Amino acid sequence: MRLVQHKQEAYWFYRFLSIFYDKIVNPLFWTVPMRDKALQLGQLQEAGIKVVDVGSGTGFNTEGIVKIVPPQQVTCVDQSPHQMSKAKAKPELQGCTFLQGDAENLPLPSNSFDRYVSAGSIEYWPDPAKGIREAYRVVKPGGLALMIGPLEPANPVGRFIAELWMLFPKEEEYWQWFREAGFEDLQVCYVKPQWVDGKGKYGIALAGRKPLTDTTEQPPAPVAQTEPEKMGLGRRLLMIFRVLIGSLAGFLFIPAALLGYVRMAFTDQSHIPEAERERLNRHQIVALLITAVLILLLIALFR
Repeated sequence: MRLVQHKQEAYWFYRFLSIFYDKIVNPLFWTVPMRDKALQLGQLQEAGIKVVDVGSGTGFNTEGIVKIVPPQQVTCVDQSPHQMSKAKAKPELQGCTFLQGDAENLPLPSNSFDRYVSAGSIEYWPDPAKGIREAYRVVKPGGLALMIGPLEPANPVGRFIAELWMLFPKEEEYWQWFREAGFEDLQVCYVKPQWVDGKGKYGIALAGRKPLTDTTEQPPAPVAQTEPEKMGLGRRLLMIFRVLIGSLAGFLFIPAALLGYVRMAFTDQSHIPEAERERLNRHQIVALLITAVLILLLIALFR
């Protein structure tokens, strides 16, 4: 299991990441054009539908959903109270229902939502197949589930760092999990930020429909787990180690992305409409300058 692919490790990872997630991290790796393109597979325009956003975090993905679906028809589920507090404070999300819960044991009745959406969450699930079975359980017959997540990097160095950090599934694993859960009519699209080049795929959006004729008796909603994992000293030390090393691996992607945007600024972007060009915000520019200073200091130190 990857270093932050565990509920307690992910909890503490996001405890600190939530502080600057919306300003620095998310706009680098999960952009508005990526989000809007991926959400098209969810067919959210249907009137009166109920949507659950699982692993909703700070609400970035939910902001895209409520552009189409009224907030009163949207339920957000996330295990991190720190991430969720950011989402609750957003004016656009007033009216949404917020539940703290586990993607692999959703505190929701079976056959209760027309749409299930999850973006950027599966990479932290200890058992992705179980999480997708939960998606199948809570979606009504005829409803759709949309999963948006990362793909295994093609670059060997990037793949090593990524797999040290969290789960980057192979594309065939997404398809397998959906089919084994029972979803049909699978539809796919691929997304990536503009700074990413190369032939490899970056992210996937995969949607599947629960058969309208499904008559399988669904299990009841799991009982909410109120007690945290019991940890002795050894487990606590292991968790601290995993969070620190996993966080370091994850944060290595930030300067890589920042430098990618710098490179992109000096390349031809005439094929991208002006309004759709992705640019660094002021917080990211400050982070880029700090990164540059640290690199120069390291060079001077080892000369």
